[in-house]
Amino acid sequence: MALDMTPSAPSRPGAKVVVATTVALAFISFWRAASIVLSDLASSAFYAGGIAEQAIGRSAPWFVLGVMLFSFAVRSVYMESSSMFVRGGVYVVVRDSMGPFVARLSVSSLLFDYILTGPISVVSAGQYLAGMINDTFAKSHPAWQVPTNFFAAGFAILVTAYFWWLNIKGVHESSGKALRIMQITTVMVVMFLIWCPLTILLKGAAQFPPAPVPANLHFNDTSLGWFKGTVWPTFPLVAVTIAFGHSLLSMSGFETLAQVYREIAYPKLKNLAITGNIVCVYAAISTGLITLFAAMIIPDAVRGKYVDNLLGGLAMYLAGPELLRVGFHLFVVVVGVLILAGAVNTSMIGANGVMNRVAEDGVLVDWFRHPHSRFGTTYRIINLIAILQIVTIALSKGDVYLLGEAYAFGVVWSFFLKSLGVLVLRYHRHDQEYKFPFNFRLGGVEIPVGLAATTMVLGATAIANLFSKRFATIYGVIFTVSLFIVFTVSERINRKKWKDGKHGLEEFNLVSQPEVAAESLRARPGAVLVAVRDINNLKHLRSVMQKTNVRRHDIVVMTVRVVTGAAGQLGETQLFSDYERALFTKVVSLAEKEGKTVELLVVPGANPLDVIVQTAQRLQASRVVVGPSQAMESAEFARRIGLAWERLPEPRHPFSLEVISPDRATFFVNLGPHPPRLWPEDLDRLHNMWLKLTNGSFDSKLHHRDVVGVALQRLERDLENLERREEAEGDLRNELKLH
Repeated sequence: MALDMTPSAPSRPGAKVVVATTVALAFISFWRAASIVLSDLASSAFYAGGIAEQAIGRSAPWFVLGVMLFSFAVRSVYMESSSMFVRGGVYVVVRDSMGPFVARLSVSSLLFDYILTGPISVVSAGQYLAGMINDTFAKSHPAWQVPTNFFAAGFAILVTAYFWWLNIKGVHESSGKALRIMQITTVMVVMFLIWCPLTILLKGAAQFPPAPVPANLHFNDTSLGWFKGTVWPTFPLVAVTIAFGHSLLSMSGFETLAQVYREIAYPKLKNLAITGNIVCVYAAISTGLITLFAAMIIPDAVRGKYVDNLLGGLAMYLAGPELLRVGFHLFVVVVGVLILAGAVNTSMIGANGVMNRVAEDGVLVDWFRHPHSRFGTTYRIINLIAILQIVTIALSKGDVYLLGEAYAFGVVWSFFLKSLGVLVLRYHRHDQEYKFPFNFRLGGVEIPVGLAATTMVLGATAIANLFSKRFATIYGVIFTVSLFIVFTVSERINRKKWKDGKHGLEEFNLVSQPEVAAESLRARPGAVLVAVRDINNLKHLRSVMQKTNVRRHDIVVMTVRVVTGAAGQLGETQLFSDYERALFTKVVSLAEKEGKTVELLVVPGANPLDVIVQTAQRLQASRVVVGPSQAMESAEFARRIGLAWERLPEPRHPFSLEVISPDRATFFVNLGPHPPRLWPEDLDRLHNMWLKLTNGSFDSKLHHRDVVGVALQRLERDLENLERREEAEGDLRNELKLH
């Protein structure tokens, strides 16, 4: 950090300071991250199997299980892309690999998927709930029946509004709800895993679904789409690909993994790997295996009755007393309502993340990214998402099959474009911390066999879905083109900002205060204060983020706005100019990469060094870290900061000071009274003196501190004696030469 070292008076006590907050600094554990993704991915267990069986026949459970196993490959694609990008996602990957035009197209189709994720899930939840209500009153009060579709649509709108409010408050709030939902869902999954095998053993036989081969596939007119009447479905590979595409619905939700990566706490990549493994294993069991159990246990003759209530039907055909099965059926419906409703939360988080990414790149006007004054969230984007989802629910009139037909359009295309983008970047970038497995070298060229094979499978499935899902293709293309036009127009509006170099900057909430206060910063005593100014020299900040345990010490990042005269008369925009915004945007980016929360502060003053030590005193910081001065050596720089500390009024708060430079050794000193760090030879000398004294005239009551105390007293007397002062100073000079 290059600073002006001209001595000047400390900043005025009444000078205004600015606390900056942003939407990007709330980090969550891998358990919370996994719960957010699973709220969508695992919820498909309640409807994906039934939809797939309607489309391709009784062999559908094998395809659903195959899709769940294939999800491990998709997980690796997202891990590699996230290892290159702090703020991953389809848009960033495709933009860097294939250009902004294709990126806007891909993210438009992805948003179509997100907008439909919530409605199909929550309408399905309403269908489950309506079915349970009607079944409950079917025998005792036949007239007490609710209109299923109307009830499902009304319930879906209410749930969407509820999760809209949670997302307005922030991702940590909503992730807590998702975690509790997944805990309850896990109880249901475990009960199925125990009860289903017992049922098979007690009944003595299981009806295995037909093998997943072309001869056992039975498409209807709707599931063939534009393939109907053509020769293509007669080709075995094409038929299997079409069936795989109809089952891919069960894997939707993976793009949320890239979006929550921004919020995953330190260490990010390790926690992302844990999150991905949890998601894939859980989904393979809850969706793949339980869907297979349903096909094995529910009789073929009645399974069509439960096509929209597959797990409810499975509960009713388990072995055991009827009352127990009815009770478990009720529990399954309650869990289904919770997890399916929770998928609305997942879709909002994912869509919000995608739109934030495109807004940061200048594709969406900054108006959308303005933070909420209280919660700091991008509430305007969240409002737009919620409105689109409510409109979708109203237009569907509660028809799950209609929503399901349109839902899968964006899923496979986002997967394919993401995988293709990562594959292209494999030959342009080499900074991946993680790579998709199964890579070989041929003549010095890396051949990514695993990544290429995954991309080919996704590409073939995307093309098959394009022609087999007529309704989804028509309405998906309309929605995608509409969003593409909006992004293109917004991009042209933002071109002036691009020329000014202002695109890609964070939006901050600014709060003015008369002085620095730990309470407003949420900084506990003992925080680490990091001073920054040079946007190209933040090595010291990166070092602090990597080494600091934020559970024990908060990190406060401050910059000094050098002013002369009455700083208190300056407004927020004068204290927080475009440079401060660009500087703190870089700080936020580093914080996201490390998964550490930081507090941001702008303090005006005439002398930066006085401002830094004053801020450290007010915050009761335990450590102050600065970058190097371009005008002097680190030792002299630290001495000047020490003099600024000496100018503070008593009582002065002691703290340690670190000067971290990219091309020099780190310089460390303590300011204020503190135990000295002795050289090893001095410790040996002290110990030997103590041994001699305790073996002579003194006993065990003599301690090392007593020896040091006497030595200091003798040196103090020597310095006060004019005759001995010169000799003492000479000894000190010789000591400095040795070290």
